[in-house]
Amino acid sequence: MVFVYFDLLQDDFFAALVFITAILSALIAGIAFHEFSHAFVADKLGDRLPRRMGRVTLNPLAHLEPFGTMLLLFAGFGWGRPVPVNPNNTANPKAALAMTAAAGPLSNFVIAAVAGIPLNLGLVPWTSPFDLTNFDRLALLGWGTDEYAGLYLSSIVLFSVLLGVFNLFPIAPLDGFKVAVGILPHDLSRSFARLEQWGPVILISLLLSGFLTGGEFSPLFEVMQPIIRIFISIFAGVDRDVFVS
Repeated sequence: MVFVYFDLLQDDFFAALVFITAILSALIAGIAFHEFSHAFVADKLGDRLPRRMGRVTLNPLAHLEPFGTMLLLFAGFGWGRPVPVNPNNTANPKAALAMTAAAGPLSNFVIAAVAGIPLNLGLVPWTSPFDLTNFDRLALLGWGTDEYAGLYLSSIVLFSVLLGVFNLFPIAPLDGFKVAVGILPHDLSRSFARLEQWGPVILISLLLSGFLTGGEFSPLFEVMQPIIRIFISIFAGVDRDVFVS
């Protein structure tokens, strides 16, 4: 994914630097804050396991998983080091499971909301990192300070939303699976929890489908795209396709 933008932005080194810095900012802040939020909520609910494991910290080094981070940078999806939790240490294990799991994706939306404030207020223009036509236009007209700032903030908003939406899918080992187990009625929750062993196989199959079709069709992306547009509209005030090329 990143290599495409190296080629497209080779005529403007600073624009390339802004884009790469934005991605790294979104990934490091997004993953670290995501995992910290899991640990923080679990700790507040009475589960001291994350604290004993040194995970109630904003230090990115405690949360980043090298392969998962690199995969997210180059493929658009990935993960951090999972926070070890034990909901049975809390007063209401089922509710604690859902709240702890939901804290991660919600933290990504918080980052997107904060980064999107200048975009929502019209202080800088929305500059989607996927809008290759706009990049060509800016290469001819020249990049200005507003465009650089717009690219930086737009990239953070978009990648933060991508992280949040992706992790809310109810497929193990994603957070959405634990949220579903925690909020479903007990009998249905137990039945759904039995699907956990199949989750990684289902998830990998869905992810590979996009690669096998050369990016022409991805079931996950087809479901994610309209949801992402809603969040981008809320956080950045943009009501159009953010994946135009």
